[in-house]
Amino acid sequence: MLNKEEIARQYSPLALAYLGDGVYELFVRAHILRQGNCQNRKLHEKAKDFVSCAAQERFLNLLWEELTEGEQEIVRRGRNAKTHSKPRNADYGTYHAATGFEALWGYLYLAEEQERMERLFARILEEQK
Repeated sequence: MLNKEEIARQYSPLALAYLGDGVYELFVRAHILRQGNCQNRKLHEKAKDFVSCAAQERFLNLLWEELTEGEQEIVRRGRNAKTHSKPRNADYGTYHAATGFEALWGYLYLAEEQERMERLFARILEEQK
């Protein structure tokens, strides 16, 4: 297994964000399903409150002070990464913040920081109440 510094160096911030998008989405979907079964359309509507660029930027701001220096650096790298895609429903600043947020989740997953991800997600859930 790679240590945290090796993970941060070996993977581009966009690769971390690519993975982190799926990891975070899994946390969101599992949370929504635990609330009870419902139609796919309703599941999707509930998920949007967590996965939109605006929501991810809000959660990043919420968590910022709780992040370690290393985690903040991963977010900065993700936020500053040169993307070639254009955001559909967000301005560029919000889109880049969301990319940094997703890079953090990819990094934590590769670092096998399951408890850390669970704590951060619990904090997000507190905010959503």
